[in-house]
Amino acid sequence: MDIEVLGIDLGKTVCSLAGLDATGAVVYRKRLQRHRLLDLLEGLDPCVVAMEACGGAHHIGRFCLEHGHEPRLMSPLYVRPYVKVHKNDDRDAEAIAEAATRPTMSFVAIKSEEQLDLQALHRARERLVTERTRLINQGRGFLMERGIRVGTGRHVFQKELVRLVATGTADLSHRILSMLSDMMAELATINDRVEAIDTEIKALAKADADMQRLMEIPGVGPTIASALVAAVGTGSSFAKGRDLAAWLGLVPRQITTGGKAKLIGISKHGNRYLRKLFIHGARTVLHLVRNRTSPITQWADGLKERAHVNVAAVAMANKMARIAWAVLTKGERYRPVALVGT
Repeated sequence: MDIEVLGIDLGKTVCSLAGLDATGAVVYRKRLQRHRLLDLLEGLDPCVVAMEACGGAHHIGRFCLEHGHEPRLMSPLYVRPYVKVHKNDDRDAEAIAEAATRPTMSFVAIKSEEQLDLQALHRARERLVTERTRLINQGRGFLMERGIRVGTGRHVFQKELVRLVATGTADLSHRILSMLSDMMAELATINDRVEAIDTEIKALAKADADMQRLMEIPGVGPTIASALVAAVGTGSSFAKGRDLAAWLGLVPRQITTGGKAKLIGISKHGNRYLRKLFIHGARTVLHLVRNRTSPITQWADGLKERAHVNVAAVAMANKMARIAWAVLTKGERYRPVALVGT
């Protein structure tokens, strides 16, 4: 039995395997417990091992590299069209193996342990920020129902919360004041945890040469730089900067029919968290950077005059992503002069 491509449908406890030979015919099928998968791969002759990029896939991918296999990770969205008739685990494994043989298939780069550590930091931070936002919105709702309107902004709300808990008001019952006091303590805990993660991210960015070069780009700080390195590594999986921008969903969504092309907003594909960070960074360049004489800020100012501020922010984020790709892949520092006339 000569297996050229082994497709693995990863499950939490059970994995389904389908092996293809050089002609593409299925010559191997097997189901086994997930904890036995690595033992099977260790004893298998070197081949292409294809998986969907899901939980645990990067760990298995690194194991495959160590034992002479060629791991190929794919987005589940790209595998779905290859599933024939009714969906089940065995057909999923066969579809994964078949999809991996397509010459036009896009593969996900294997993440290192350092990248996964960085990714874990960012996901923990995002969870805390989301919890903080939900907590603040709930507090605003409590106060609004009692005729107390608080201005926009997290810091404004927290300042008002401290004042209300300290001084009290006739509009708030003892029970609500007690709940607001608990909310204030919970917010303080979340703020401390977010600050601790930010401090760790800054320290990691300061010690990494790639992140240091990325942070020379206007609008890119430690958060964006570390999140980008965690997601794409050196960026070598993208042929050009436009591909990275497209992967981030920072390009127009295109609908073409009858030879007529129509662009309707951005595609919003890919990494939602990174896209959000890049757009926040772009807004910083558009509004907050004081040095308006650099080429990139002059380009941004001209863009603001021609387009809506949100369109300008997305275009600026697209530009930043393409510059970031060049900095990562070429190992060069950011050169502002290169933007003149673009």
